[in-house]
Amino acid sequence: MSNTDLEHIKQVYAEADLLHSEAEVEAAITKMGEAITADLADQDPVVFSIMNGGLVIGGKLLTEMDFPLEAGYMHATRYRNSTSGHELEWKVRPHIDFKDRVVLIVDDILDEGHTLAEIIDFCKREGAKEVRIAVLVDKVHDRKARPDLKADYVGIYIEDRYIFGYGMDYKGYWRNAPGIYAVKGL
Repeated sequence: MSNTDLEHIKQVYAEADLLHSEAEVEAAITKMGEAITADLADQDPVVFSIMNGGLVIGGKLLTEMDFPLEAGYMHATRYRNSTSGHELEWKVRPHIDFKDRVVLIVDDILDEGHTLAEIIDFCKREGAKEVRIAVLVDKVHDRKARPDLKADYVGIYIEDRYIFGYGMDYKGYWRNAPGIYAVKGL
């Protein structure tokens, strides 16, 4: 990355609007964990975090689920570090057998949800008893991939802006931002 590009990345963060502080996000994750525990504690679920965005929320949410579970990850992408979609590309398929089990998919954001919809369909085709979705952020708009695409567990609902932090990125950067930020002007 050139110095000019890196300066742009730094400037985006410096000028971004903080939508939710670290404390607010952590409180939302705790509530999600409580709801998931209440629903799935006796279900022997398999929890799959979706990489790369689900890395932060997946790790934090796992510590809030106080029951036996198996955890793994999947990596399917459509974005390839850009801001617009491409065809779905599987990088890592699940390595835990989930046939006839409840699957909880954990991801950073439900925006339009094309990738998430494909992953849900994959899990159902491969024999999951039930598929549930947990997302840190659900963007409020009417452009979902399917009208029935809804998360079972949502940490925060956010306006339709380009956001980053807590696993969500801006051009591959700022997944590590300590809060949820919106890019100024987007």
